[in-house]
Amino acid sequence: MTDEHNRSPTRFVDAEQISPFRVLLDLHDRAIGRPATRSRHDVLAELALAAAVVLWWTRWQPMSIHAALRAGADLADIATATGLEPAEVVRRRTDVQTQLVIGGRPAVDIEEVRTIRRRLPVRVNR
Repeated sequence: MTDEHNRSPTRFVDAEQISPFRVLLDLHDRAIGRPATRSRHDVLAELALAAAVVLWWTRWQPMSIHAALRAGADLADIATATGLEPAEVVRRRTDVQTQLVIGGRPAVDIEEVRTIRRRLPVRVNR
């Protein structure tokens, strides 16, 4: 639900319908302008927006990892950039390869997958 005076949603189902970039901006604005005393609406809106950001990012991080690999970054670079262990980087990228289908097609081109897989160390435990 939304408050008449503040359009930020207080429910996750509403927050996830907003553009991911708008959600980030709204969450930023709430964090910067946080009053000393927050209302029930303020706290619930912040929770809903934060939950939507987390969901959005978990959907997009594997694609960002794939884009970094495509651009020539190596596993160590990506692990450093994300703060993840190399095996977790590989796992997250693999998850998107096997699970994300857009318009009935895999989100990642199979030839790109093969090319990048050849560049990854064989010994990474998945």
